Amino acid sequence: MTLPLTPARPFGAVLTAMVTPMADTGKVDLDAAARLAVRLVDEGNDGLVLSGTTGEAPATHAPEKADLVRAVVDAVGDRAVVLTGAGSNDTAHAVRMAEQGAEAGADGLLVVSPYYSRPTQEGLYRHFAAVADATDLPVMLYDVPGRSGVRIGVDTYQRIAEHPRVVATKDATGDVASAAALQTATGLAWYSGDDALLLPFLAHGAVGIVSVSAHVVAPAFAAAVRLFDAGDHAAALQAFLPTLPVIAALNGAGAQAVMTKAALETLGVLPNRELRLPNVAASDDDVALVRAALIAAGVTDAGTTP
Repeated sequence: MTLPLTPARPFGAVLTAMVTPMADTGKVDLDAAARLAVRLVDEGNDGLVLSGTTGEAPATHAPEKADLVRAVVDAVGDRAVVLTGAGSNDTAHAVRMAEQGAEAGADGLLVVSPYYSRPTQEGLYRHFAAVADATDLPVMLYDVPGRSGVRIGVDTYQRIAEHPRVVATKDATGDVASAAALQTATGLAWYSGDDALLLPFLAHGAVGIVSVSAHVVAPAFAAAVRLFDAGDHAAALQAFLPTLPVIAALNGAGAQAVMTKAALETLGVLPNRELRLPNVAASDDDVALVRAALIAAGVTDAGTTP
């Protein structure tokens, strides 16, 4: 692993929110998932987060999610932390997902705020508590109001942080300024949920990142975190700057799974860029933009055949 696991950094420092590879028939490609997981860990990821937003969780089904956990744990479970999403706007369903993830061998759970229904803060607290109660696995909350429609409040964070299995949060609010106060108030390990904000979040007390762009720039992210830890913030910035074209290409349109699969196909890591509706595969124009970003970041060169 890139950095040792500690209570302050319970899931490592650099984690990829992994795509779910699919065959051209639409079936989940477990062999491709295992190969991708090995590559990601080899390139410096401490952990992998399965069946999240980038993993197309709303479009995959319970047996597929369990099979995905088993395949990835078999491939890299001795070298990296494997989390699986237990996110739903139906608390009972989220509980079943948590139980299923634990049975399949996951090391932890990512629990997003219930989307669409926009629960009250009391509802949020009870939802998180119910999922955390369901297994013995450590939990990373996921605060992403742009997708869920509701933000985790300060009091809710403080209450749920008292749960012994809630140990971290993935903060995709974009509100860097509040991270230090929330981390101090809760004692939770803070992870940036925005690739572009890795360094600002580290400066405000975060311990790492759950990333989309780490599919292809994990070595740079890992180096940036190491350098920041060592106090060489100028060098951390220099390590981070080359990743900006990739961050913009994979995240700019808000279609992370779409653009990431295009990047992985371009690099020859995946055999295709298939997704399930309502997501559709990147267009050739999208692929050209992604390829240009990969070249600009030095991930591939102009002579590489997609």
